[in-house]
Amino acid sequence: MDGKLFLVPTPIGNLEDMTFRAIRILKECDLILAEDTRTSAPMLKHFGIDKKVFSHHQHNEHKATSEIIKFLNEGQKIALISDAGTPAISDPGFFLVREAIKNDIAVECLPGATAFVPALVNSGLPADAFCFEGFLPVKKGRQTKFKKLAEEERTIILYESPHRLLKTLEEFAQYLGADRQASVSRELTKMFEETVRGTLVEIKSHFENNTLKGEFVICIAGKIATKNKNKYNDVDED
Repeated sequence: MDGKLFLVPTPIGNLEDMTFRAIRILKECDLILAEDTRTSAPMLKHFGIDKKVFSHHQHNEHKATSEIIKFLNEGQKIALISDAGTPAISDPGFFLVREAIKNDIAVECLPGATAFVPALVNSGLPADAFCFEGFLPVKKGRQTKFKKLAEEERTIILYESPHRLLKTLEEFAQYLGADRQASVSRELTKMFEETVRGTLVEIKSHFENNTLKGEFVICIAGKIATKNKNKYNDVDED
């Protein structure tokens, strides 16, 4: 019997976003790999999923992968979940998927929750072409990244933590221009979900005077969208 690796998205906040298929796969698999077993335990219990759960995170994924590949080669069905959202999107998963493919093991990724998709669609910015940057470098390479993104023509999407949000917005205003249109979403799908739209300076001002809690998704208009907006404004003024 052939083994198989399943990548199973889990809710980013609202448990109603769990799919029927995801619940079935988690109940049918032989074991579950979780980014943090303590975080996943309440969710698994809520859906009546009683399986062996092992930790699989950025600090042990390289060491643990060879053992997981061995289990998969023995015919086991293994599901990988992250703390929230889709595995491998700014979370562990890429290395295991790559090794499974190298070993001719079947990999199946279920569709489901991912924070940047609703943030992008809800931003009002062009969604036909975009680049997802995940988390920016904290120190080394940060300035270089901002200079590169200043030339990006597509909508830019990234994640940011509460304690770095204001600094990041300030730096984007510096490199991309204070009047660049953007959108910042926090606590997506949760009770205190909030999306703030406007220029980078306007959004920064809002969060200087309001709650800095939760996980943040920043969407910023690309260079070409800004050019087009200015062109249309010129036509309107004439």
